[in-house]
Amino acid sequence: MSGWLDALIQGVLLGGLYALFAAGLSLIFGVMRLVNLAHGDLIVLAAFVILVVGDRFGLDPFVAVLIAFPFLFAIGFALQYLLLNRTLGRDLLPPLLVTFGLSIIIQNGLLQFFSADSQRLRSGAIETASIPLGGGIAIGVVPLLTLLSAIAVIMLLNFIFYRTPIGRAFRASSDDLEVAQLMGIDHQRVFATAMAITFVVVAIAALYLGLRANFDPTIGPARLLYAFEAVIIGGLGSFWGTLVGGVVLGLAQTIGARIDPEWQILAGHLAFLAVLVIRPRGLFPRALD
Repeated sequence: MSGWLDALIQGVLLGGLYALFAAGLSLIFGVMRLVNLAHGDLIVLAAFVILVVGDRFGLDPFVAVLIAFPFLFAIGFALQYLLLNRTLGRDLLPPLLVTFGLSIIIQNGLLQFFSADSQRLRSGAIETASIPLGGGIAIGVVPLLTLLSAIAVIMLLNFIFYRTPIGRAFRASSDDLEVAQLMGIDHQRVFATAMAITFVVVAIAALYLGLRANFDPTIGPARLLYAFEAVIIGGLGSFWGTLVGGVVLGLAQTIGARIDPEWQILAGHLAFLAVLVIRPRGLFPRALD
């Protein structure tokens, strides 16, 4: 019985990581209806940025990510303002092609600079620290911090989206871009700000990705797949739904692994398919936010 309870706990904690992968994707889709095929590679890129900053200045990854935040914010703003804004319109194909190309460029650029060797973010004793719950069950400190960070990120995104002037601009541009432009909203700057915020969320996801597992330049597409599944399970554009979607995906994988280790990834995909069959719009469509 304790084994199943441990699987459930670990599934919820794993769901926090998937929610972090998906939160930025959910924000971008909610604001500009952009499906970013390079999102997973951006997470990997951010992990390498944190690695370089930490190694160069001898900093713990938790400190290095704070230094990386302004840099990644600026990169996100410039990427959207100078490149991706030019692709947006009624035709969905141009942004898909551009972000697909961006994904290939990032992967090959990282391979060129860092080779295909796996890397890891090192943070000392906290990596293996755990909190015993009794009955042979323990919660890892890093997985717990991952889940708490995911909840904090979702709360912050909700606050920005629904309680701030830039959030009102996000919603106006998303609901009716032409009317928003007539009201004097600079949608290009609004979209660039949304992408910049997404890059900060991506950096947080990259921090925990690097602390919990090895990473290399080629793993971006798999992270993108988990992010897509979490977003769609939760409901497109719903931040809290994204958190629930990540937890559902994490639970499916850990329960599947408990039944048979070879079923871990497949169980997550089957849970995704089941939700699509039962609720095609996801568990919590944006209208419920």
